[in-house]
Amino acid sequence: MPPLNALRAYEAAARLGSFSTAAEELCVTPAAVAQQIKALEAWAGMMLFDRHAQGVTLTDAARQSVPDLTRAFDLLGASVHKLVRKAKPRSVRIAALPGIAQFWLSPRLSSLRQIVDGLEVSVTTRQTPPNLMREPFDLCLFLESPSEAEGAICLAQDEIFPVCTPEISEKLRSRSDLATETWLSDQDWIDDWDTWISATGGGVRPSASRPVFSLFGLALEEARNGAGILIGHSILVEQHLERGELVAPFPERIATGRQLCLRCAAPEGGDPVIAKIIDTLMPP
Repeated sequence: MPPLNALRAYEAAARLGSFSTAAEELCVTPAAVAQQIKALEAWAGMMLFDRHAQGVTLTDAARQSVPDLTRAFDLLGASVHKLVRKAKPRSVRIAALPGIAQFWLSPRLSSLRQIVDGLEVSVTTRQTPPNLMREPFDLCLFLESPSEAEGAICLAQDEIFPVCTPEISEKLRSRSDLATETWLSDQDWIDDWDTWISATGGGVRPSASRPVFSLFGLALEEARNGAGILIGHSILVEQHLERGELVAPFPERIATGRQLCLRCAAPEGGDPVIAKIIDTLMPP
């Protein structure tokens, strides 16, 4: 048998169509992936990828091996996941978008600990969903479009609308008043303002620069500090609206077409602890 790491690098690169994307999934460098694949090609005595300026493509001979390797690594990943769950049945690992982890999941963690005695919840934030067949997570929470959400549990629809402090809201009599205020933006959702303005009639542009933050949490904190107006996501600002720290000065809420999706590594119902957590996270 060839080295297992070489097979993992080859399968990931073949499935994802890129050495760099495979490197991200495997938490190594693209050079390491290329080296492992080169070693596998030397072992097999054949080229597995055609290299060209636009990237890499599988050779015809190699393409036939990929489905079997993918199933094999998926089965291996599932077996390892079962082993870990048996060893630590009350330890749950969740991956989530940073904003979702901070503003949607965090307020619900105490409820999760109440339903399972001795529950240990670990939360990892990341910008892209993990491959639950390969990565060490039990659950993940991300925003997905309907076309991406097959097999996921939809917990809420994503809607966007301006939010600000009550003091700033008092100055906003109409949408045209937005032009004199500071518009706050999150880097990952940089188009939110344009989406909301366009969907509600257009015609409004900011009179000054638009501060941009690398994390939604930073932009939200600045909105709470009265630094400007932020396009809030319904699932992320609900707590602040309920407490009155922020208000929605306009009634229009625009659906983004995305959903807050929950995914589970194990088959639904196969793990009693995971099943209780899913039930608790479900909307009432």
